Amino acid sequence: MQTIQQTGLSSLEAQLAQDLEFLELPAKPWVPERKHDGKPVLDVVVIGGGMCGLAATAKLILSGITNVVAYDAAPAGLEGPWVTFARMQTLRSPKGLSGPSLGLPQLTFRAWFTAQWGTQAWHLLDKIPKGQWMDYLVWYRKVLGLPVRNGVRMTGVTPVDDLIAIDIDGAETGRILTRRLVLATGRSGLGGFAVPDFLKGVDRAYWAHSADDIDFTALKGKRIAVIGAGASSMDNAATALEAGAGAVDMLIRRKDMPRINKMTGIGSQGVVHGMHELPDAWKWKFVDYTATTQTPPPRSSTLRVSRHANARFLLDCGIVTVREDGDGLLIETTQGPLRYDFLIAATGFSNDFDGRPEFAALAPHIRKWSDGRQTPDMGPPRRGMSEAPDLGPSFEFRERVAGACPILARIHCFNDAAMLSHGKVSGDIPAVSAGADRLVRGIAASLFAEDVDTHFANLVAYDTPELHGDEWTDSTPFLHKETAA
Repeated sequence: MQTIQQTGLSSLEAQLAQDLEFLELPAKPWVPERKHDGKPVLDVVVIGGGMCGLAATAKLILSGITNVVAYDAAPAGLEGPWVTFARMQTLRSPKGLSGPSLGLPQLTFRAWFTAQWGTQAWHLLDKIPKGQWMDYLVWYRKVLGLPVRNGVRMTGVTPVDDLIAIDIDGAETGRILTRRLVLATGRSGLGGFAVPDFLKGVDRAYWAHSADDIDFTALKGKRIAVIGAGASSMDNAATALEAGAGAVDMLIRRKDMPRINKMTGIGSQGVVHGMHELPDAWKWKFVDYTATTQTPPPRSSTLRVSRHANARFLLDCGIVTVREDGDGLLIETTQGPLRYDFLIAATGFSNDFDGRPEFAALAPHIRKWSDGRQTPDMGPPRRGMSEAPDLGPSFEFRERVAGACPILARIHCFNDAAMLSHGKVSGDIPAVSAGADRLVRGIAASLFAEDVDTHFANLVAYDTPELHGDEWTDSTPFLHKETAA
């Protein structure tokens, strides 16, 4: 016998299927088949099977662009950060956000949740447990039948005529060709971990980045330092404390903790749809201000740390140097020397794609904001912003030198690195559907324009009549002749 949860989910899936049928979705496929040297060419490859990758893939298929594949290096069910390096207990976002539902009510987290546990349970729910959010994304992928292939890593990207050649390794190996490439690579964007200079050269046995796979049980009884005052630093500190760390110090450069989440406070459809249309100076002003004021960690995450008697918040504590000393670390700070057994650097991610081997053929040609878009009146360069890619209206890369690498216009940066150009629509839950819509509209328009000769030929060749000639009776008109006066 089916459980109530299974029955409710089956009913939801049936209703979703009916909604899609009523909306005539997915749209009929319309992109002409393409081959290169006799081999089939994909229309779009999406790199990343997390939330943004799923939303992008789903929107493509619903829009009739069906010759699509998404690849993710992680095993199925472990895509994205939710059950790997995200160490919070619940999501920060309000539970009622529509997220990647693409305007379909039955595809929301709320619909999925209430179908299984009911309306009362929904009202009692405060924040979404991170594991439950991952369960929802697994269902999202399954119910839409999205073509995600796991255990496959992209190792190279090169142009081949007007196509993109992608080298893959893992569960599938070889080279595939595609007309468009979408990089839905999440927080790590185009680069990877942002590592402070003072940690370069320090043995990795003594430190980890907050997004590393950390064995917290090995930290039991040890003195731990955590760099930063953001959500990730709190979550990692709390996890270490809960695993039995002997002591955890939060090393916070600021004199006071940030307390106000500025961008959330002004969140609106105006921000979602208007930010990317602003002049560059205004885009920079918004992002620079929020970077300066910083986003506070969630209250629950902070309390999760401070409730432990062996946790300390060391404010106004900048790090000068870090060096190995015996079986641990000696950290010189602005408050003096401190000794630890292990350090966790919650220092975020980098947009520096110059260090990624798979982008080696493209990186020198990618235009950044520092390549002329950032002007002196915007203020001094800011790390993490000046290096951001200067993207076009559909998240496509632009060339540093016109004509040097035209294939970049067919590669779309649908990840956190797009924020300065497009706003927060390609990394966070609130506006990911709007971002996917913007992305796919651009891809659809460019594919149509690229194949315009074929589409016009199809127009000319189309010969299915709507009228059969028997809908009226032919009659000879009565001719009036003028007579002379």
